[in-house]
Amino acid sequence: MSTGNSPSPQIPEPYQRIIEARHHDPFEVLGRHSEGKRTIVRAFLPKAKEVRIAETGIELERVPNTDLFVSETETTEVAERYQLDWTDAQGQVHRHFDPYCFPPQIGDLDLHLFGEGKHWHAYRFMGANPHTADGVAGVLFAVWAPSAKRVSVVGDFNDWDGRVHPMRARSGTGVWELFLPGAKPGTLYKFEVHGADDGLQLKIDPYGQAFQVRPQTACIIAGASEYPWRDQPWLEKRAESDWQHTPMSVYEVHPGSWRKSPDGEFLTYREMAEQLVEYVKELGFTHVELLPITEHPLDASWGYQTTGYFAPSSRFGSPDEFRCFVDLLHQNDIGIILDWVPAHFPRDAHALAWYDGTALYEHADPRQGEHRDWGTLIFNYGRNEVKNFLLSSALFWLEEFHLDGLRVDAVASMIYLDYSREQGEWIPNKYGGRENLEAVDFLRELNAVTHEQHPGTLMVAEESTAWPAVSRPTYLGGLGFSMKWNMGWMHDTLAYLAKDPIYRHYHHDLLTFGLLYVFTENFVLPFSHDEVVHGKRSMLDKMPGDAWQKFASLRLLYTYMFTYPGKKLLFMGCEFAQGREWDFSQELDWYLLERSQHRGIQAIVSDLNRLYRKEPALYANDFEAEGFAWIDCHDSSQSVLSYLRTGQHGELVAVVLNFTPMPRENYRIGVPLPGFYREALNSDADVYGGSNVGNSGGRATEPVSWMNQPHSVPLNLPPLGGLILVHEPEREQEPEELEEEEDTETPPNDAASADAM
Repeated sequence: MSTGNSPSPQIPEPYQRIIEARHHDPFEVLGRHSEGKRTIVRAFLPKAKEVRIAETGIELERVPNTDLFVSETETTEVAERYQLDWTDAQGQVHRHFDPYCFPPQIGDLDLHLFGEGKHWHAYRFMGANPHTADGVAGVLFAVWAPSAKRVSVVGDFNDWDGRVHPMRARSGTGVWELFLPGAKPGTLYKFEVHGADDGLQLKIDPYGQAFQVRPQTACIIAGASEYPWRDQPWLEKRAESDWQHTPMSVYEVHPGSWRKSPDGEFLTYREMAEQLVEYVKELGFTHVELLPITEHPLDASWGYQTTGYFAPSSRFGSPDEFRCFVDLLHQNDIGIILDWVPAHFPRDAHALAWYDGTALYEHADPRQGEHRDWGTLIFNYGRNEVKNFLLSSALFWLEEFHLDGLRVDAVASMIYLDYSREQGEWIPNKYGGRENLEAVDFLRELNAVTHEQHPGTLMVAEESTAWPAVSRPTYLGGLGFSMKWNMGWMHDTLAYLAKDPIYRHYHHDLLTFGLLYVFTENFVLPFSHDEVVHGKRSMLDKMPGDAWQKFASLRLLYTYMFTYPGKKLLFMGCEFAQGREWDFSQELDWYLLERSQHRGIQAIVSDLNRLYRKEPALYANDFEAEGFAWIDCHDSSQSVLSYLRTGQHGELVAVVLNFTPMPRENYRIGVPLPGFYREALNSDADVYGGSNVGNSGGRATEPVSWMNQPHSVPLNLPPLGGLILVHEPEREQEPEELEEEEDTETPPNDAASADAM
């Protein structure tokens, strides 16, 4: 901050405070003031040689040895809203409306609701928003900094001089505002905050909607979007959707490393959308989930150390380009979910940390306010304005960018005060417990508001504990999320598959235990980015054995996932069995698709997606117990698992999984209904790279009771393979017919099964 010329001792104290940029209410001095019949106009313009009122030509005189200019007249000629003409040292004349002749612009009701934590669209007046006051166009700046001694808007328009545009403090609210006439979108800005600790810092706008490309950190006035949305049919369909009973398979993407441009740079949002749409449609996923694209300074954080909670990252383009990204996905019937991080934020000095010289967004006590594991700070959910900030952020993404949902990161770290802490490193709640009551209340309100405001959108919790009713409505005492990641199933399944097949029969309970709780929540089955980094190895490399066994086990694993109750999520690269761990700095190893084994994994993922979407038995009752029944969960000696999936209208699918490399002939399973069980998918088909052990397209039932079922089907189980058998009652055959056709191959209905004869 420039200090300017040393003021004269005779200068009135209010003037000195303006000159030294320490006045808490600059409007008390600057602008137009009436005193009886006199009209006084004051302006602080550090680069001006001469200043006059444009409409009247009245000249303002410089206060000696300062950059403060004053006029006093016995006239009422000066309009309430006037322009200043000022001449700089080069003789150039500048004209603009005086910001200090405008009254407060933010309504009292907005400020009241903000203070109560009930203004769900605070981003419409907080931050930097295009605004018209008394017919004059400009930008309204507003920031919450209750303990600051002074806040100024700085930017290209004032040479980043904090003395030029100090803001007005709205008494009792902690909000500072300033309407800046003539300011335009595309302009760089920050807030200069003179904090309670007497520190002077340049801070980003917490509500900023666009930022410079890192490592630069200035905000950019975004302006009102004029993007021509074309996704209305999608939004209307979504609002009426019954998402609990429809298929949902999610392709999780890190935008910075999915693909790169030929020159090794990031794809733009538009480029990414054009390529991603075709790929996702080809593979059959219903949704894309993006790792956080909320603005962040460090690539290595993958977006999880957010600084811009209202801004798509400038790495990939402008906010409107991100709107185009979403629009293109919707036009192609693909939903989009954003990974959103309300659990913590980074310590970067230019961002939210210690914003007004106090612990504002965070707790002051490190036992409440720090995540030592991550080096980040924890939001103070008990503060209304902080809660309002986060609620507004969530609604901003759903409303302004038409997103179909948010995946809420690290929920467990929010709801437990002792998360990753030893005894004595945390403070109990008022009842002496470990629950973060304020965070719980925030999450319940977050979910209630988002579901009410945007029907059909999804709120998905990454929550890894046994906290009850995470995905149950708030009016039933739940947290109100739509769904919850099934971390227990994921860990147990991967632990089982990591075992050498010869030892798997000792660990059969890892596969069966999940059914004891699977219907207590609305679960998503995630094989996410977290499972293929930090030494955990790739999905392919987790599988034991030689190369053939690794690929076979992975195909089996995906067959298991797509037939198990719950919605599906798969991280990019896992769909074609990337061999190395994910590296955020490099694009995926797409060259692997030149190899047949990797193409086989991609092919089975595509076929599983299509079968999952086609067969109601595999999705319609994902969250209801009547949608699942064991055929046999006890065959640990052979490491075979078999079960039934049923739809809402009698649809039936049988699933049989052989977790050993030994093929099994004439393995009989019991089934409740007679008919033909079509081999809709065989993970061992040679089109996937398998050994082609199968059942000639399917088998008819035999009137032999088995496993407490009235009918049964003898099957050939492929090694390290899974079978998905779709019941077709109209194809029921008599035993005599079966004998006649014993030497005749049954025409397969699916391409994969045709190769598995």
